[in-house]
Amino acid sequence: MSDRAVVVLGGGIGGVVAARRLRQRLDPGARVVLVERDPLLRFAPSFLWVMAGWRTPEGVTADLRRLRRRGIELVEAEVEGVDPDGRAVATTAGPLAYDRLVVALGAELDPEALPGFAEHAHSVYTLDGAAAAGRALQGLDEGRVAVVVSSLPYKCPAAPWEAAFLADAVLRRRGVRERCPVDVYTPEPFPMPTAGPELGAELRAMLEGRGIGVHTERSVQSITGDGLLLAGGEQVPAALTIGVPPHRAPRPVRDSSLAGPTGFVPVDPATLATDAEGVSAIGDVTAIPIAGGKMLPKAGVFAEGEADVVARRLADELHGRVPTAEFDGRGSCFVELGGHRAAFATGRFYGGGRPRGADAPAGPALAPGQGGVRAVLAAPLGRVTVGRTGIGDLRGGSPGARPARSGRLPGRSP
Repeated sequence: MSDRAVVVLGGGIGGVVAARRLRQRLDPGARVVLVERDPLLRFAPSFLWVMAGWRTPEGVTADLRRLRRRGIELVEAEVEGVDPDGRAVATTAGPLAYDRLVVALGAELDPEALPGFAEHAHSVYTLDGAAAAGRALQGLDEGRVAVVVSSLPYKCPAAPWEAAFLADAVLRRRGVRERCPVDVYTPEPFPMPTAGPELGAELRAMLEGRGIGVHTERSVQSITGDGLLLAGGEQVPAALTIGVPPHRAPRPVRDSSLAGPTGFVPVDPATLATDAEGVSAIGDVTAIPIAGGKMLPKAGVFAEGEADVVARRLADELHGRVPTAEFDGRGSCFVELGGHRAAFATGRFYGGGRPRGADAPAGPALAPGQGGVRAVLAAPLGRVTVGRTGIGDLRGGSPGARPARSGRLPGRSP
């Protein structure tokens, strides 16, 4: 296996976990190469905590160059193209040949696709946007906060609902909530539809219990400095608009033979293999159908699980063993509710029964046919942990440290 090169495209959660697990499992002579244009990893699950003022931008940023200490080659370059037939990747630093390729380029934000979003809305999907949204909430004394879901699909299904809850919490803390309505506008039929209608109904009730307006099946056509224009011509005044920009597959993927009809990459749900020999794809860049005509949500918890499966399979393959690891669609999600409380959902989205063991808390069974999704709603939020991603030590911590979102909320810190 000496001199074999496994190239990982993309330095988000999935790409970093894949590169680290591969380095741990492959022989020292095998090269693990991570290609990422930005050497700083901004931990997206913590962006809303930045908006709420509970984290600083520096506190949720890690330096990918630390990976070089662990024997991972970091190529700081833009991916320009993927050639599965030639087993090569074009980058701004030159071509890279590979024996095995892991595509983890994520979903690309495209705010310009919704007229006015880039000019008049704050995206909670970028660190700068989340910080700007926080400053705007601190300065708002009157007028509606509109939380907008631009289009489907988008990553992190909980994010817009968390943004509404946390905006509500910030405004209540400042004593201006009565003068500042908070409303969510989304084309979805109910909140977090991939988790099922029962969870959606519970979450809607909790939002409305906080006085947050939930406007489902409402598409936004444009955003101005004065508010929203909805499909059908309705105008909604808003003093502040935050939310989810349109998403699309990255251009190098869209332009490659790996892309499916939506531009994202179809993969085998269990092995994450693509139709191209030697190429796997993980995380938000993939398109994986599940029950009910839906797609597997785009979320870091799935990217992490998929990365581990792919690393195990590639290590077995390159060592001459039969790969056996398979991804089972298991994932979990906290939904921030403000006030030191959260909702929690966990399940196997591929089906095959209900989750078992200590990681399956008591709660109503949800979404028949979607793999036994369970939820605990309004559980007290003490210490939030979202799993070991293996990226914590990029900020100088110990190996396997929990990511930046872990920790106690303000008021509960030691």
